[in-house]
Amino acid sequence: MAQAETVNEYLVRRAQEVNGWLEKFLPAESTPPETIHRAMRYSMMAGGKRLRPALVLASGEAFGASAEHLMPAACAVEMIHTYSLIHDDLPAMDNDDLRRGRPTCHKVFGEAKAILAGDALLTLAFNVLAARLSCDSDRKVRVIAEVSRIAGTIEALIGGQVADIENEGRDVSAQTLEYIHRSKTGALIRGSVLIGGIIAGAGQAELEKLSDYGARIGLAFQIADDVLDVTASSEQLGKTAGKDQAAKKATYPAVHGIEASRRRALELVNEAVAIVSGLDAGTEMLASMARFIVARSS
Repeated sequence: MAQAETVNEYLVRRAQEVNGWLEKFLPAESTPPETIHRAMRYSMMAGGKRLRPALVLASGEAFGASAEHLMPAACAVEMIHTYSLIHDDLPAMDNDDLRRGRPTCHKVFGEAKAILAGDALLTLAFNVLAARLSCDSDRKVRVIAEVSRIAGTIEALIGGQVADIENEGRDVSAQTLEYIHRSKTGALIRGSVLIGGIIAGAGQAELEKLSDYGARIGLAFQIADDVLDVTASSEQLGKTAGKDQAAKKATYPAVHGIEASRRRALELVNEAVAIVSGLDAGTEMLASMARFIVARSS
């Protein structure tokens, strides 16, 4: 009997597959204007575990969709994630010089080109969904609507970033902290899980459970990131360690302490595993990916 694939093996394999599809969707560096396409590719192909695309794939395949049908959505969410990282690193926001172990986009191409590269990736994500997603029109519209919502301002990526900026240096409540994390980071992770299920034709009750699972692992992921910012080195992180603490950002360790933060992340992951374990589908990898998230900060 073949040995089951580990979560690390799964993520490595999926990252390689996603990178191959991204090569198809991204304009070539030689396509005019060359500079913007080099900047887009510089950030998109800088590595990373491709966790969000992997969640689209694991969720959709659990309900019978093929990787080929899921890949346009998987690549689109990674484009949106990368756009958010490019903008997050800008001097006007987090002002970071290092991302995924190398200079950030604005350090290489300048601030103007970095802003435009982020804008271009966000735009390209919707073009890929509209032109390359192969499913019935109702599901396609639902996916596009969900992606546009999670990239927006209401309990979503941009809204979370605004709240994060406005609360720098302040003593924040636990409620505000959770809002920031569920919006800025959690919304895209939850949405990645959900759109895989939508493309696969999961029922409404199943989609609600996928959403609940995604919300929990999304929050756990950011809590783990907060802990790692305090406990890991820049080399381990691939970005500047201690940056959140230095900027007096709202983080779980700052509000709750490191050990309480680790306990909360584990609690969320256990809840997420219980949710997907109750689904009548092949959700073993979703459960493993949830556990992987919390293991990062242990």
